[in-house]
Amino acid sequence: MERELRMVPLCDLKQQYQSLQTEIDAAMQKVAASGHYVLGPEVKAFEQEMAEYHDCKYAIGVGSGTDALHLSLRALGIGPGDEVITTPFTFIATTEAIGMVGAKPVFVDIDPDTFNIDVRQMEAVLTPQTKAIIPVHLYGQPCNMGVVLELAAEQGLDVVEDCAQSVGAEYHGCRVGTLGDAGCLSFFPSKNLGCCGDGGMVLTNSKAVFESVEMLRRHGGKVKYHHSQLGLNSRLDELQAAILRVKLKYLDQWNEQRRLHAYSYNRLFAECHEIKRPAESSTLGLQIPTSPASASRSVRPVYHQYTIEVDRRDEVIVSMKEQGVQCFPYYPVALHLQEVHQDLAYSIGSFPHAEHASRHCLSLPMFPELTLAQQQQVVHALSPSVALAS
Repeated sequence: MERELRMVPLCDLKQQYQSLQTEIDAAMQKVAASGHYVLGPEVKAFEQEMAEYHDCKYAIGVGSGTDALHLSLRALGIGPGDEVITTPFTFIATTEAIGMVGAKPVFVDIDPDTFNIDVRQMEAVLTPQTKAIIPVHLYGQPCNMGVVLELAAEQGLDVVEDCAQSVGAEYHGCRVGTLGDAGCLSFFPSKNLGCCGDGGMVLTNSKAVFESVEMLRRHGGKVKYHHSQLGLNSRLDELQAAILRVKLKYLDQWNEQRRLHAYSYNRLFAECHEIKRPAESSTLGLQIPTSPASASRSVRPVYHQYTIEVDRRDEVIVSMKEQGVQCFPYYPVALHLQEVHQDLAYSIGSFPHAEHASRHCLSLPMFPELTLAQQQQVVHALSPSVALAS
């Protein structure tokens, strides 16, 4: 009788909780016993700790990563008639936030090596209506922020970093989220720093942005029952803040484990030429190393996902599942081809690299507790399935 394969999950949240159960349960019980559940001492402490971790002046906890983007754009005065440059290869939240303030997303194709926005193409889409850029640090890989910031300075544009997948990543010695006018984090459970529900945060060095977001997140008023703007109910709650405070202590360790897993995948896939691994090089000049010792210190990814490209992806996914491996395509439909964005008048072929990625990208199991044996199972499952689909 053949031994039943144990499924390798895409992300193992239960294992992370079990490893910290004593600390997390104690933190939650403390909040429950306090009787203070909204915008209390846990949120305030977590905001201070996140500002210190990122070496920035302000951190504001909000209800989700989507709200962080939305409120950042509002705080910067982006609104109807304005255009915001961004990537078509990301989660819909990026353009949801742009639409929520009445602005228009203007897409630029991606760098096929990094999956991030191709910064070399941004200048070509500038118009008098362009007011901001939202670079997305996709899969935990920092964008080429040098070019983004240079163009923004030349043209007087705001920069809102979408860091939903990249908390802790570094670009030339700075953590992402602190380079632009605002940085937006998501604490969705599967993120590198995840809570047990929804949560988000805005990072900024601007006092004006801080004051605006802080007011907008609680119904647009500085004083209770006195409202100067129409805001939102978007407050990171005490329970989630308490959980995140526990997990923040382990974030750097977890991110380093993700890097180690990426290096291990690179070695294991060295002879599998049918797949395209994460970038060997990019417009950043970053070389993806084969060992932590050879890693570049100027750009440090955090590998929220380890994403490859394969042919006949749907067949590969079925085959992998049959062999006990979960994998998933982030993202199977580029944003410019989504029904919600039909009014933008883009069509198939508008952004060929993004469209190619959406048809071929496949994210493999990646979480700090991933074992070498599990990675070997992933690679062994993928190799014959790729050959079968070729």
